[in-house]
Amino acid sequence: MEAPRSGTYLPAVYAPQYPPAAVQGPPEHTGRPTLQTNYQVPQSGYPGPQAGYTVSTSGHEGYAATRLPIQNNQTIVLANTQWMPAPPPILNCPPGLEYLNQIDQLLIHQQVELLEVLTGFETNNKFEIKNSLGQMVYVAVEDTDCCTRNCCEASRPFTLRILDHLGQEVMTLERPLRCSSCCFPCCLQEIEIQAPPGVPVGYVTQTWHPCLPKLALQNDKRENVLKVVGPCVACTCCSDIDFEIKSLDEVTRIGKITKQWSGCVKEAFTDSDNFGIQFPLDLDVKMKAVTLGACFLIDYMFFEGCE
Repeated sequence: MEAPRSGTYLPAVYAPQYPPAAVQGPPEHTGRPTLQTNYQVPQSGYPGPQAGYTVSTSGHEGYAATRLPIQNNQTIVLANTQWMPAPPPILNCPPGLEYLNQIDQLLIHQQVELLEVLTGFETNNKFEIKNSLGQMVYVAVEDTDCCTRNCCEASRPFTLRILDHLGQEVMTLERPLRCSSCCFPCCLQEIEIQAPPGVPVGYVTQTWHPCLPKLALQNDKRENVLKVVGPCVACTCCSDIDFEIKSLDEVTRIGKITKQWSGCVKEAFTDSDNFGIQFPLDLDVKMKAVTLGACFLIDYMFFEGCE
């Protein structure tokens, strides 16, 4: 297969290591994740385009220049970008999450904001979400006001809108305002994942621990399905940082979320971060979406203010 051309960012790809599928089962019986069933009958396609999120693309499949107008006359420009081919609809799968059914890795690259680098003025974050081949899967854009971003900084509440190649909002991530403290088990961090927007499919909630970063990945009924456990010191230098995705008993390793080292200059002068996510190919697409939400929550909790 042709490698991605120049002009796109492609973090290092790592080979996933998963436990045998035989050890996984429904969480209420085994404490391990529910695997996705084989879907047969397709459902209806995407809803119509949503106001304020349109995409203008030159060309068809392959590489093209893409412009996504967003709020306040801002625009995301993606040059020389190859989008992942759109998969067919799947029964019981929220529209837009069919992409996740075909992949076991995601690469997240935060775009560098020139205004933020030069002035330190916090702007809305924008992220490119790609598969292991460097093909664009989604684009994520933060939707918060200026006062909230610059007063609350990394602890700010936010709405993160995840768009497909047509500019349709396929997922919405809502983070409420929470007071951050490692000493008290109150006001712990959380994020809600909606797909489609307005329909919760899962939650990520912080689990209090005096030393380790811990998160619980929950389904739409707020039942724990997986856990994420990070290292004792989350902000380390000159190396990748792994947050392991584990079963409920924290014995079986399911995958991981990796904060990738971007180099001394970029790490020192910007808060633009790169992440990689690994999960089993047959993990339910809703839990894959929740894992993506966990990655963004980790970014804001531990790395957003590290510049």
